[in-house]
Amino acid sequence: MANPRAWLTPVVALALLVSGCGGSGSPSQPAGSPGPGGTGSPGSSARAPAQRISIATGGTSGVYYIYGGGLAQVLSKHVPGVEATAEVTAASVENLNFIHQKSADIAFTLADTAYDAVRGQGAFREPLPLRALAVIYTNITHIVTMADSGIETVADLKGKRVSTGAPNSGTEVIAERILLASGIDPNKDITRERLSVKESAEALQDRKIDAFFWSGGLPTAGVEELAATPGIRIRLISHGDLVPTLVEKYGPLYVTRTIPAGTYLNTPEATVSAVPNLLVVHQDMPEDLAYAITKALFEHKDELVAVHPAARELDPKEAAVGAPMEYHPGAIRYYKEVGAWPGN
Repeated sequence: MANPRAWLTPVVALALLVSGCGGSGSPSQPAGSPGPGGTGSPGSSARAPAQRISIATGGTSGVYYIYGGGLAQVLSKHVPGVEATAEVTAASVENLNFIHQKSADIAFTLADTAYDAVRGQGAFREPLPLRALAVIYTNITHIVTMADSGIETVADLKGKRVSTGAPNSGTEVIAERILLASGIDPNKDITRERLSVKESAEALQDRKIDAFFWSGGLPTAGVEELAATPGIRIRLISHGDLVPTLVEKYGPLYVTRTIPAGTYLNTPEATVSAVPNLLVVHQDMPEDLAYAITKALFEHKDELVAVHPAARELDPKEAAVGAPMEYHPGAIRYYKEVGAWPGN
């Protein structure tokens, strides 16, 4: 189905058994992938080409990238005929556009961004033909500053140098909404940077910015590494009090969560906003393929947990509810099989 383009950087590409399930078109071979047949060993030319699956994730220091690499390995190992590859992207907004364009097959996305996408609002000019496979874990909104910055609330960001996340990312969506909920115009009241989590952490460490937003799982490697840097002490800004405003204005996608003390070195507990993460596909994905992907996701949870602890949240009963769009028929078939579909 997918036809990965030059903007994507493969991180995982494992070829296994081959079958005929797949989408439209002839997928191009991602850089670093083995050719059809996998190894080029004698007799491999007789094998049918693998079905290449492209997974749109996020930046290299975020959870999507790590989780997506693990998912690519699981699908390549356990879904016959599939060779999955995780791709580096700018995350949610970009990922959903890639699904729409059929440049990727599976996307990680925040629920609030997906909500906008299927309604053709916010960053999206038209409704996108998306379907959910699963709600997979909760993204925690981090607002990170230096402990000695004097910034203690979102309101204190006014007049500061702030990274609101990479362009076309879910982080950028929630950052703008939190700032507006605090009466701050992100285009007028701050000196705005639009950096990835890795770039944001580096800029904060170098004192080139005063704070940055990041929406990701716990812990996020980029924030963890920053907090552990000698001579650096960070602070997480609590903003859970803004969740009712977010819900009132944007819908029931936001919840209050706690970042436990010590999640990042020398940080106290912070009460913050959070939003679910989804795995999303195009509505045209074949039902059998969507079913096989969903089944592998849950049946091999242990392998994903070994890659990142965010996968501990995988639960079919939780995954089958809460998506702001229709579920794919293949995913519904799996949930009904395991008794997780609502009203089953």
